[in-house]
Amino acid sequence: QVQLVESGGGLVQAGDSLRLSCAASGRTSRDYLMGWFRQAPGKDREFVACISRSGRTTRYTDSVKGRFTISRDNAENTVSLQMNSLKPEDTAIYYCAAQFGIYARCSTDASDYDSWGQGTQVTVSS
Repeated sequence: QVQLVESGGGLVQAGDSLRLSCAASGRTSRDYLMGWFRQAPGKDREFVACISRSGRTTRYTDSVKGRFTISRDNAENTVSLQMNSLKPEDTAIYYCAAQFGIYARCSTDASDYDSWGQGTQVTVSS
């Protein structure tokens, strides 16, 4: 398993930017595929973005395309989510997640991921 710790959340105004980071420990980062999910109050956890082990493949949910960018630094065992042009509807707790195994894929299904962080709150005011 791997331990994941998110940071970088906060309270911002609409149109502002935030950069979330996820620090991984316990395994070499190139062993796993990474994803970001979010959960707003009263809603199910939803997929935001994912990135392959190498970093060459990324995937985004439609609502964040062009605004959010996922990246990873395998040397530092970190994954980041750069969020620009934030909107009030982006308000949620953001979680990073790791997926292991040779069949790991950039999945939108939270049940495909094996390890989760504790989450970081992002609040966007209008």
